[in-house]
Amino acid sequence: MPSLLMTASTYSHIKSFHLPYLRRFADLGFRVTVGCAGEGPLPDGVELLPLPFEKRITSLGNLRARDIIARELEMKKHDLVISHTSLASFFTRLALPKKKHPPCVNVVHGYLFDDESSLPRRLALTKAEELVAGRTDLTLTMNRWDYDFARKKNLSRRVNKIHGMGVDFTRFDAPWEDLRGRFCSREDQFVFVCPAELSGRKSQEVLIRALARVPERAVLVLAGGGARQRELEDLAASMGLSDRVFFPGFVEDMNSLLRSCDALAAASRIEGLPFGVMEAMYCSLPVIASDVKGHRDLIDDRRTGLLYPYGDVRSCADAMAELMRSPRLRTELGSAARRTVRRYGLDMVFENVMTKYLSAM
Repeated sequence: MPSLLMTASTYSHIKSFHLPYLRRFADLGFRVTVGCAGEGPLPDGVELLPLPFEKRITSLGNLRARDIIARELEMKKHDLVISHTSLASFFTRLALPKKKHPPCVNVVHGYLFDDESSLPRRLALTKAEELVAGRTDLTLTMNRWDYDFARKKNLSRRVNKIHGMGVDFTRFDAPWEDLRGRFCSREDQFVFVCPAELSGRKSQEVLIRALARVPERAVLVLAGGGARQRELEDLAASMGLSDRVFFPGFVEDMNSLLRSCDALAAASRIEGLPFGVMEAMYCSLPVIASDVKGHRDLIDDRRTGLLYPYGDVRSCADAMAELMRSPRLRTELGSAARRTVRRYGLDMVFENVMTKYLSAM
C-alpha cells in the first residue's frame, strides 16, 4: 500500500483547500497522514499527525515540528510527501534526508515576497527556499511571478503552474440569505466587502482611508478575524467612520455575504491566488484590487475588474467612486469576471493537480 504525508501549517488550511484531494488519495489505496497544527474532521482512512507549528519562523515549535516529521518519515517510509504553506513547506523539506528521500511536492500558495519587498526580506526568504531546493522534486505555483521566480532560481527539479487548488463554486449556486440589513440603514447605500484575515499583509487600512474619500452612502464590511481588528476599529473611529465600517468576524456563509454586497475591494500587499476574489468573481461582483501578484493573475484591468497601485489610497477611492457611479460598469465587469473565473473551479482543476501530484512518484 503506497503512503502519503501531506503537511500544512494549520488544520483550517487543510479543511479549506485539500479535503477532496485527501479523499482521492484514500480512494486510490494510499495510507494517508496529514500533519498540521490544530485538528478537525478528516476523510475516512486519513490519520492526523499533530505538529506544533507557530507563525514566527524562529519559534521553537517549528523546530519540534521538523523533528516530529523526521521521525514520521523514518518510521513509516512514506512514498510521497506534499507540503503546503510557506512555513510548513520549509520545515517539512528541512526534515527530509539530504540524500535519499521520498519524492516531495512543494505547493506554493504564494511566496511571501516579490520584487517590491525589502532587500533583507527578499534575500532571507530566497535563501530559505534555496536551502531546501535540493530536496524538492516538484514545485507547483499558482501565479506567474512565483512560477518565473522558482524557475529562475532552480528551486526544484521541476516547476509547474496550476490554477490553484480549485474553488468549489457549487456552494455559490445554492439559496442565500439577504444580509444587507445588517450593514445598511438606507436603500441607496453601496456595500463594499473585503473577506480576509485582518493582518498587515491584507492592508485593510487602505480601504478604510479610501472609504473616507467616497460618497457617504458607501459602507465597508471587513469580514474575518485577526490580530489587527482593534487597530482597524480604532482607525475607523478616528476618521469618524465607525458607522460605515463593519467587523462581522469570520462569516461561514460566504454565498449570502457576497450576494448581499455590491462590490469586493482588496488591498493586499501580496497574494498567491486569493480564494475570496475568485468567489466574488463567480458571484458576478465587480472587484477592485491592488495591482500585485495573484490579483493581476485573476484580473484583466478594466475588463474583469479594476486594479490600482498598491497602497495608493486616492487611486483606490477613485475606483470605488467610479463603480458607485456606473451600474453599467459594474454589470460589465461582474459578467466578464464570472465567465473568466470558471477555469479556477474545482471541477476544472482537480484532475490536473492530482496528475501532477502522482507524477512526482
